[in-house]
Amino acid sequence: MKAPGKLLALFGLILSLVLGSAMVTAQPPRAPVVLAAASLQESLGAAADAWARHGHPRPVLSFAASSALARQVEAGAPADLFVSADEEWMDYLAQRRLIRLETRADFLANRLVLIAPTASRLRLAVGPRMALGAALGSGRLAVADPDSVPAGRYAKTALMRLGAWPQVAGRLARAENVRAALALVARGETPLGVVYATDALAEPRVRVVSEFPASSLAPITYPLARLARADNPEGEAFRRFLLSAEARAIFRRYGFGAR
Repeated sequence: MKAPGKLLALFGLILSLVLGSAMVTAQPPRAPVVLAAASLQESLGAAADAWARHGHPRPVLSFAASSALARQVEAGAPADLFVSADEEWMDYLAQRRLIRLETRADFLANRLVLIAPTASRLRLAVGPRMALGAALGSGRLAVADPDSVPAGRYAKTALMRLGAWPQVAGRLARAENVRAALALVARGETPLGVVYATDALAEPRVRVVSEFPASSLAPITYPLARLARADNPEGEAFRRFLLSAEARAIFRRYGFGAR
């Protein structure tokens, strides 16, 4: 039979282990960090609010051009999810094994539009042989950087297919992301710009002049994935929520299509 002192010490050890375990499991869940394309600001914010109303910590959202965010991930930025405005930058991370491939999913679609300041009376139908250069007058065309940013890449592809790229290639107001291009037009610094349809809906100081025909560019798709280094269960839970019917309804309200 063990001495009372040893039994008491053993009981104390067991109690401390149990209480320590309880303290660990009682820690509140951590808010997931989401890196997302700039065009998702309002819609993803609304989805994050809805998620928080379900009793979860509201996700921390960081918006920028998909190219900039992908490079942040490559540099080791601590985050749980990445939402790109095109497949190429998600492919970039996949090739470097920086996402969990089984979590990758295409979940949103968008359209490309030509915009002008609200007060502008310019009329121009986007299509083959359009006089885009003449419509600009002495101004420039606001676009996200066509060398790296998805919105700019889509714009360049569409303008090339429509034969209008030579008219504007040397007259671009290059912006770091699509929201920066939107702001140039909203402030009247450029007479025209090319942005996503959802961006135009979010800014009352611009109007849509014309929509680019679907045949002029590849489908605009937004993939999301969990990052390879992510270990926060809330990140995976929020990813699943973004694919749910409830979240899709939120994105539809902001003009996004479904994939």
